[in-house]
Amino acid sequence: MDDRIITKEKLEEDSYEINIRPETLDDYIGQSEVKENLDIFMKAAKMRDEPLDHTLLYGPPGLGKTTLAYIIANEMEGNIKTASGPSIEKSGDLASLLSSLEPGDVLFIDEIHRIPRFIEEILYPAMEDFVLDIIVGNDASSRNIRIELPPFTLVGATTRAGDLTSPLRDRFGIVSKLNYYTIEELSKIVKRTAKVLECTIDDDAALELATRSRGTPRIANRLLRRVRDFALVMGNGNIDLNITKIALDKLKVDSLGLDNTDYNLLKAIIERFNGGPVGIEAIASSIGEEQTTIEDVYEPYLLQTGLLKRTSRGRMVTKKAYEHLQIPVPSKFEE
Repeated sequence: MDDRIITKEKLEEDSYEINIRPETLDDYIGQSEVKENLDIFMKAAKMRDEPLDHTLLYGPPGLGKTTLAYIIANEMEGNIKTASGPSIEKSGDLASLLSSLEPGDVLFIDEIHRIPRFIEEILYPAMEDFVLDIIVGNDASSRNIRIELPPFTLVGATTRAGDLTSPLRDRFGIVSKLNYYTIEELSKIVKRTAKVLECTIDDDAALELATRSRGTPRIANRLLRRVRDFALVMGNGNIDLNITKIALDKLKVDSLGLDNTDYNLLKAIIERFNGGPVGIEAIASSIGEEQTTIEDVYEPYLLQTGLLKRTSRGRMVTKKAYEHLQIPVPSKFEE
């Protein structure tokens, strides 16, 4: 049984996630610079009676890229159609999506970096000229059909902006990076979610939960659900600091938000590779995780918190990692 708090795969949409998702920029907490710019771009687009320019959102998983796509559709008064890069396998899949759009709609493609290259080429004229070029027939009998598309906004989301081809990336007029959230922002998100879920949470409990949420709203909200269970069974339903600490300790989420996989990764580098440097392939093999999972999900936060660093020769743990894991610090770190 996999008891990790975070996984590479996103949870399926359910009523819980839909209920807690903010619908306007005013209700969206955090990412102030991204919000301010989007607000201006959307207002300007509406003043010109045009769709918002195509928008690329990138950053680690769980920071609110999908939520922002829904907000864009809502603020621009259009409908949203959603798809993921891996699900678009044939040109017909993309053609079906594009031909179903109405004027002003938003087409949201998650993991857009995983769209096959030949599908990308169909996207180029759709993004630039709002036309869909399709080749029908075989060999000598083949012919090109051009279908006019209504003006729409493509919102792409990716955790790996560097994997996008230059031609695709250059066709996005708006490119925004989402960063990890501060503890204060996450605390506000936790309290907002608790209000939506109609449960009570003390301020210090919300702060503790925020501290252990890896700077990520999705994790904060997921942990809140589990802590709420402990509060209901072990207490009177109110989430206080004591219940929060008990729950998070039982969930094996430490004071920095690290879980078992983080510990396994850091300890593998320390115990098997003398603290590094070591290649990502060797780390993935040693802990039984996919390389892309480490790079997309675990590594960004470990780098952000200063427990891990990248060098030209590979990954290395830092002195802070030894101290956090309560492992004697090697002499090479002593000045």
